[in-house]
Amino acid sequence: MSRLWSRLSGIFSSRNLVGVDKAGNRYFIRREEVDGILKEKRWVIFKGEEDPTSIPVEWICWLSGQRKRAPTPEEMIELEAKRERIRLNVALLKEEEEERKAKGGSFRQGKGTGKAQGPDLKSFVQQFPDASFDDNKGKGPEEVPDATNDTSDANKARTSEPTGSGSSFKPGTWQPPT
Repeated sequence: MSRLWSRLSGIFSSRNLVGVDKAGNRYFIRREEVDGILKEKRWVIFKGEEDPTSIPVEWICWLSGQRKRAPTPEEMIELEAKRERIRLNVALLKEEEEERKAKGGSFRQGKGTGKAQGPDLKSFVQQFPDASFDDNKGKGPEEVPDATNDTSDANKARTSEPTGSGSSFKPGTWQPPT
């Protein structure tokens, strides 16, 4: 019983106030030695109703041990100002998007990132002489380019016929190089 009493009295006597957040929650720390190891206990006492969602992210990180030092009031003011600037920028971007939609344009149309339009596949496929494309369906054989009549070195490299004698091929014997 005395051990329990000493532990309870130690909780209230050796707690140190580390800081207070904007909502009025108070944060405490206690260092105690357990089995020769110095341990830190961190906790929060809520002002009013216990609402864990009222704890700022910086204090959550401190409570869970992700931060070694508690956030300072100056740091909290700076971070709150940064969050407010971000909220204002998001609101401005939403207004711009709504205005552009009302005018009939798309959002960020003038940026030219290339993501809005796809590649020109028709011109890409037409680069290859043996490619069958929809435009070649109605044409006769004299109008379709023929890769077999062209003897240039570039078209020789693009043949679709396999090369090699095949006499040494044995199914299931190939192994990847090590």
